[in-house]
Amino acid sequence: MAARNQTGKEGERRAQAYLTARGYTLLHMNWRWHRYELDIVATDGRELVVVEVKTRSSDFLLAPEEAVDREKIRRIVCAADAYVRQFHISLPIRFDVIALVKEGEDFRLEHLKDAFYAPTH
Repeated sequence: MAARNQTGKEGERRAQAYLTARGYTLLHMNWRWHRYELDIVATDGRELVVVEVKTRSSDFLLAPEEAVDREKIRRIVCAADAYVRQFHISLPIRFDVIALVKEGEDFRLEHLKDAFYAPTH
C-alpha cells in the first residue's frame, strides 16, 4: 500500500478513536452509496453527524480542510441524503470535518463542527 494511503487510513483510525473518546456513537465507517462515500457516520446525543476525514502530511501545500470544496460538499450531502432515507433516520444532521496533519510519527487533529451546511438548491 502506498505511503499516502497508509497515512489516510491511519488518519481515519485516529479520527474514529477521537470521536469515540468524546462519547460519539459510531454507526458506519466508509459507508458507500453508488460512487459516493461517507467517511464516518455517528451520533452525538440527538444529532446525526457525518464526518469527512482529511489527512495530509506536514509538507503538503494545502491544509486538509481546504480539500472539502463545493463539489465534495455536494457529494457528501447526496450520500447523507441516501443514508438517512435507507436507514429511516429522522434526526437533525450535522456535517463536520476532521483535519489531520501528520507530523513525524504523530498527528495534529482539528475537529471542525458544523464545517458546512447542505446547499438549499
